[in-house]
Amino acid sequence: MTTPDAQPRTAIPVPRRTRMGLSADSFQSIRFASPHRLLEVDRLMTIAASVGAAGAHGGMTEMTSDWAKRTRRMKEDLDMYVEIQTFLPREDPAVFEHAVMLAKQAGASSLRVVCLLGRRYEMFDTATAWRSAVAGFHKQIETALPIVERHRMRLGIENHKDWRVDEQVSLLGRYSSEYLGVTLDTGNNLSLLDDPIETVEKLAPFTFNVHFKDMAMEETKDGFLLSEVPLGDGLLDMKRITATIRQARPDAFFSLEMITRDPLEVPCLTDKYWATFGDVNGVALARTLSRIRAHRPVAPLPRITGLSAESRYALELELVRRSIDYAHEHLGL
Repeated sequence: MTTPDAQPRTAIPVPRRTRMGLSADSFQSIRFASPHRLLEVDRLMTIAASVGAAGAHGGMTEMTSDWAKRTRRMKEDLDMYVEIQTFLPREDPAVFEHAVMLAKQAGASSLRVVCLLGRRYEMFDTATAWRSAVAGFHKQIETALPIVERHRMRLGIENHKDWRVDEQVSLLGRYSSEYLGVTLDTGNNLSLLDDPIETVEKLAPFTFNVHFKDMAMEETKDGFLLSEVPLGDGLLDMKRITATIRQARPDAFFSLEMITRDPLEVPCLTDKYWATFGDVNGVALARTLSRIRAHRPVAPLPRITGLSAESRYALELELVRRSIDYAHEHLGL
């Protein structure tokens, strides 16, 4: 069996099996083996071609015009969409602007960024610390916005286990720009006790691109475990989610994010978890726990502990292919 590090950079495309593409985190065995901890969008296109997917939502590590031109040629040769993951401006706005220009040159239809590189309930011990971080996020967004508007490049902020849904809607209303929207992750807000359908319905009108996933949950003494699972195996109503997004934003691309990893622990019954959620009442918690008890996993949650890199890649590929089959047969994707 071929190992992840040995995957070829080109592939003979198999017949297109889905209009859905792939996100970089569907192949974390490759992503985390990279010195940059990124899966480049051009390499991801190769993998997408090998499984019959329609596009790639990945990173860029070679920040040159030559790379952008090669990526655009590859995109056109494979007839795929491309979406680029990048970072909000830090010290030098010129670095962000350079990334925007290269993404556009590479043929990207949109960008994806996150405000928080971790999980809110793990990173902050006080509401004051969270508010300070939010102030910093707004400064970054205020720097990024005129740049993407100048280059006419759509920038999606992912709901990345940081913003609860109403907070993110409020953020978007504050800026009200046609070039600032959402990378809609269909499962992340379960970790923040949001209702998944309500999350999609509220964020869909702002959506530029989609991290498309199904989720399973399992109760623990401190809260619950949360896992991505193959489409159709989890508790999310994927048909309703798909229809809601397509009705609101028919031009948005769906990129499968089938993350194969050990389950995430969401300690919603501990004091630390609630440190930044002073406005969330017990209804959200009760609703979440009721959902878990009503939708027990159909199979053990995926785990990778103890797997070799080769075995982990093989499992990723299996779960991606199962998800593509489901999307094609049941979701019209």
